[in-house]
Amino acid sequence: MKKTSFSYSFLILIHALIALVVFVLPFLAKIYALLIPIIGFFIVLKNKNKNNEVLFVTAYLVGVEVFLRMTGGNFNNEYIKLLIIFFMLVGMMYNNFSINALVYGFFLLLLIPGIVVTVETVNFNVDVKKAIIFNLSGPLCLAISAMFMFKRRILFSDLQNILMAIGFPIITTAVYLFLYNPSVKDVVTGTQSNFETSGGFGPNQVSTILGLGMFVFFAQLFLFSKFKKEVILNGFLLIFISYRAIVTFSRGGVIAGASMIVCLLFLIYYFSNRKGRTKVSLVFILTGLITLGIWTYTSLQTSGLIEKRYANQDARGRVKKDRLGGREAIIDADYKLFIDSPVVGVGAGMGKELRKEDLGQEVAAHNEMSRMLSEHGLFGIFGLLILLITPFIVYINNRHHLYFLSFYVFWLLTISHAAMRIAAPAFVYALTLLSVQIKIPEKAENSVD
Repeated sequence: MKKTSFSYSFLILIHALIALVVFVLPFLAKIYALLIPIIGFFIVLKNKNKNNEVLFVTAYLVGVEVFLRMTGGNFNNEYIKLLIIFFMLVGMMYNNFSINALVYGFFLLLLIPGIVVTVETVNFNVDVKKAIIFNLSGPLCLAISAMFMFKRRILFSDLQNILMAIGFPIITTAVYLFLYNPSVKDVVTGTQSNFETSGGFGPNQVSTILGLGMFVFFAQLFLFSKFKKEVILNGFLLIFISYRAIVTFSRGGVIAGASMIVCLLFLIYYFSNRKGRTKVSLVFILTGLITLGIWTYTSLQTSGLIEKRYANQDARGRVKKDRLGGREAIIDADYKLFIDSPVVGVGAGMGKELRKEDLGQEVAAHNEMSRMLSEHGLFGIFGLLILLITPFIVYINNRHHLYFLSFYVFWLLTISHAAMRIAAPAFVYALTLLSVQIKIPEKAENSVD
């Protein structure tokens, strides 16, 4: 156990040092971005994915995406999504996938009419290829990941290790944010999303990945920390990452992370006996105290502005008319586009251009559901129904999946405020479909039902 504890601490230290090295020598971010898939591919080939190596590699890619994007390491915006798709396909070559997973192949077919509409549109000065890739790389990443993970058997302990593969590069992200902006008090002057506290990158995406990190280290703290050293270390990481998430002033990721934690506690409480429920109640109280402490410290560091942000007020305390940062107007515009073309939609990627007529400027969708509605019409509705319903059908005989509800809520909340800009919601959605085992199953762990 001492060796395991030391290796865990060592990995944390390494990822903190990566942040420092890239901060000092930014060009190394590109090298880091190249080394991850090269080393990951070697590991998968060497082991022939016998131990679900594909899932660990892709999980790491999910965790590192925002860090690479904020440091200029990504070669393009879809770099991580494309790598995840590649590794999932490699995984399918080594392992079978359930025939029932083809429901997600049908989901992809439902997107084709929207693509055809876009290709046939010649009246707009639009880069069709770019528009399609930008809007459909997320759904494609989700569908391919879901097909690979559909009812794939895995131990709960291994699922937690997959979460930690996401979590380690999130530590790198949080440390980099601290180096980029060590004094929050000096840069917070209003209640809008803050690029300074977000490493100069989009606060919405930074908040999203840090919110996921909140859940990762909460689960690690309360379910897998057996020794005092581990409790202190994971407790510190939970507090540090939560604080950096809150001070981005982007609410979506924080709310998603907090909701994941609540869902986990709810499921554990629901399936526990009387003694177990008492312990969960104590954890809930302790979580509340930690939350109060983080919030109080954040309020002091931001001179109370964080409280106004979550109360939807400006720096002077005046209530803002728009509660969702302009997203209501985009959703309303999408609804109007759907009414104009309810069957096949206006075309994949065309919403950004067409919203200009209603909003006066080109605005990308922040809500994946309203985008599917406007750009894919009735086919988009059928696609959304597949995504919304299928995980619950799988969960009926998958009650050991304690993270199911947390993962589902993260996906649903994230696509509602940040669409699918990053790979995290697509990958985490697919994790809901894993067949989680508490004990070693009779079949090979990476087999499917």
